[in-house]
Amino acid sequence: MDNFNDSKALAIEIAKILDKKKAQDVRVLKVESLTVLTDYFVIASGTSTTQVASLADEVEYELSQKGLEPYSVEGHDTKNWVLLDYSNVIVHVFVPNSRAYYDLEHLWADGEPVDISEYLTPDSSIE
Repeated sequence: MDNFNDSKALAIEIAKILDKKKAQDVRVLKVESLTVLTDYFVIASGTSTTQVASLADEVEYELSQKGLEPYSVEGHDTKNWVLLDYSNVIVHVFVPNSRAYYDLEHLWADGEPVDISEYLTPDSSIE
């Protein structure tokens, strides 16, 4: 079992999993100074509800292989926004319209963007 001894390592691992499954616009925001709920948000988009479900399922599967299970999963019924709560890291996977509507990057604009470009394939992340 991999040991994610810090939240940042887990957030980066999740970003890599999402990237591998062709998620779009993968972002990591450090929000630990803004909320007691979590340390990091990982935010990504899928091109359809089918891809959103697939991306969320892949994160769950890959992390379960490493001994990590989410505390909570929300949104699998509509698949417009699936949330995976790993306590110190919360994963948000959206269809583009829902991502634009909820605009978490703007809502949490005081969060610190984490540079994950070295971990992603080109064009997966907007710099």
